Amino acid sequence: MLISFIILYLLGTIAIGWWASRRVKTAKDFALAGRNLPLLVAASALFATWFGSETIMGASSEFIEHGVIGIIEDPFGAALCLILVGAFFARPLYRLNIITFNDFFRIRFNRRTELISAIFMVPSYFGWIAAQLVAMAIILNTIANVPLFWGIMICTLVVVAYTYIGGMWAVSVTDFVQTIMILLGLVILAAQLFAKVGSIDRLVEGAPEGFFRFTPQADLHHIAHYVAAWITIGLGSIPQQDIFQRVMAAKSADTAVRASYLGGAGYLIIGLIPLFIGLCGKVLYPELNSGDPQMILPQMVLQHSSLFLQILFFGALLSAILSTTSGAILAPATVIGENLIRPYLKDITDKKLLQIMRWSVVGVAICSAIMANWNSNIFDLVSQSSALSLVSLFIPLTAGLYWKKASCTGALVAILAGMGVWLACEIMGTAIPSLIYGGLASWVGMLLGTWLWPDDSYTDFTSSLKASSTN
Repeated sequence: MLISFIILYLLGTIAIGWWASRRVKTAKDFALAGRNLPLLVAASALFATWFGSETIMGASSEFIEHGVIGIIEDPFGAALCLILVGAFFARPLYRLNIITFNDFFRIRFNRRTELISAIFMVPSYFGWIAAQLVAMAIILNTIANVPLFWGIMICTLVVVAYTYIGGMWAVSVTDFVQTIMILLGLVILAAQLFAKVGSIDRLVEGAPEGFFRFTPQADLHHIAHYVAAWITIGLGSIPQQDIFQRVMAAKSADTAVRASYLGGAGYLIIGLIPLFIGLCGKVLYPELNSGDPQMILPQMVLQHSSLFLQILFFGALLSAILSTTSGAILAPATVIGENLIRPYLKDITDKKLLQIMRWSVVGVAICSAIMANWNSNIFDLVSQSSALSLVSLFIPLTAGLYWKKASCTGALVAILAGMGVWLACEIMGTAIPSLIYGGLASWVGMLLGTWLWPDDSYTDFTSSLKASSTN
């Protein structure tokens, strides 16, 4: 019965993608849903950006093992990211009327910056997508003993099917439906488990000392890792195309800002529910703690819940994974078409660009599936993904928007210095998280590059912004 439900759910998701595909007439429809999403749909899409396996399975396992201090990155850092996007980035970027983040780097700086930022951005998604594919494979393995490899292949085929045909319209509509499934499934499961636990006191008493500690110990090592946890997704995911596409798909700048705030608040509130479920499971079924921490929630539901609860939980989990994966695949595919291929093709038609973006969806999915088979740790895959954009793109984006003197050379040096230092620190294995060194190097690179090679690029940028606002 449970397997039948999952099959029907996957087929229903593909059907929604097919329905949404009727709205896709142009490349902008495919990438940005025609910039017509109302507030609730846009907020649901932003909420669903990361609410996938990393939140339900990865973060809950980290919480069970390390307590509150282990889940600062997600959901706290992820919620912070959406709120910061609404406060500082959504409105100015929306007014530019562009398709990708990398278009901003071209308008604000130059074509070279656009190209390098696109080259750095695309690979940053592979780990994120791979994490979702691994989670889907874990579900299929838990329920039906499907081998990990084939589980990854099934998930890849399903997500590619409806993303390929429906683009951002399919992503947004399914995100809205799946958000309802996620909320319903997690709330009912949490209520049922808490009824079995009986009281909050029992949950607190069973936790080790310091389990609910929110701040780090007062030494450099712990403080550095604490800061890194906040900024990995909190700042690192701001210059990401999946966030940008959801913001730009809103029907107005005001809607984009409000949707970001709603998405951030919803992410934090709903993101705490899987942690609560995991804690209940740890108290009720301690024998599950000896296995893979990522499997605790699925195994608990499968072994100790009714069929109704199994359907609710795995429906919510599937919803989260599919919504996250589809948007994550669409994002780099859009960048590949718009920023890496289009500039080298003369007089390219919109129909041809749409076709390129669709085939890019397939290519990104294949690369991510390969990576998923190399590394099956969900939390590690997600952390690697966000760190790439933090050390290379966050400083140029922020400086480009809010520092008039930021120059083209400064942006390039920031990208290259941040990435270079981060990679060097990763190889050496520094005690302080490498993304902190990379982020500082990017900031210093922007300052030195701008000071040594100033230009007037901000003047052209403001002219473009005024022109876009007028139109």
